[in-house]
Amino acid sequence: MIALIQRVQSARVDVDNETVGAIGPGLLALVAVQPEDDEPRTRRMLERLLGYRVFSDEQGRMNRSLADTSGELLLVSQFTLAADTRSGMRPSFTSAASPEHGRRWFERLVELARAAHPRVEIGRFGAHMQVHLVNEGPVTFWLEVP
Repeated sequence: MIALIQRVQSARVDVDNETVGAIGPGLLALVAVQPEDDEPRTRRMLERLLGYRVFSDEQGRMNRSLADTSGELLLVSQFTLAADTRSGMRPSFTSAASPEHGRRWFERLVELARAAHPRVEIGRFGAHMQVHLVNEGPVTFWLEVP
């Protein structure tokens, strides 16, 4: 599982000119499911999303996590993060999960996140989405769960 996380002041996802998910300060996580992803990997990704220290402490150091700050979490499925771009001029998606496998484990991540964190919003799996964000910092990290 892959997540591109961005520390945001705010973020929202629109589908067909309707906002389907929106947050204030917190993390936007663009998430790609890979063929080998399963329950342990999904749980580990959630642990990293909630615990990764990207928010500033009193000294201005990135020592606080989403859980520490009670920030909000916006999860957006994005299979293109799993693309193989090492050669050629067109991405290959052989390293991305099938739509069925991707939906299963993305929805499981959402379920686990909502059980563990007070404020979780989502995009719409498989939809053409417009993602709007105000990146704070900017702070952006690539997380992988092997």
